[in-house]
Amino acid sequence: MIIRGGENVYPKEIEDFLYAMPGVKDVQVVGIASKRFGEEVGAFIILNPDAKIEEEDIRDFCRGKISRFKIPKFVFFVESFPLTGSGKVQKFLLREDGVKRVTELGIAT
Repeated sequence: MIIRGGENVYPKEIEDFLYAMPGVKDVQVVGIASKRFGEEVGAFIILNPDAKIEEEDIRDFCRGKISRFKIPKFVFFVESFPLTGSGKVQKFLLREDGVKRVTELGIAT
C-alpha cells in the first residue's frame, strides 16, 4: 500500500486500471518517497513494441476516471522489471530506481 498525504493507494488498483490502456504491455506501481506527501505514486511501464506513448498520455488516460491522488506523478518507461529467481517482481528495487531517477532529474518530491 502507498500512503500519499494520508490517502491509502493500492498499487494493484492502479495497475489493473493502466492495463486497460492501449499500448501498455505490463505495469508495476510503487510508492516513491516524498518529503511533502510521504510517498507519491510511481508507475513503471513496459509498452507494446508498436506503442508511442508519453508520460502525459498516461496521466491524461487517468484524469476523470480515477481519483486525482491516485494518478501517477512519476511515469517511467522500462524494458523489463527486476525479478527474483522464481519470477516475482522485486518492487523494492523499482522503488529504489524511482528515487534514483527522480533525484538525477532534479525533480522535487
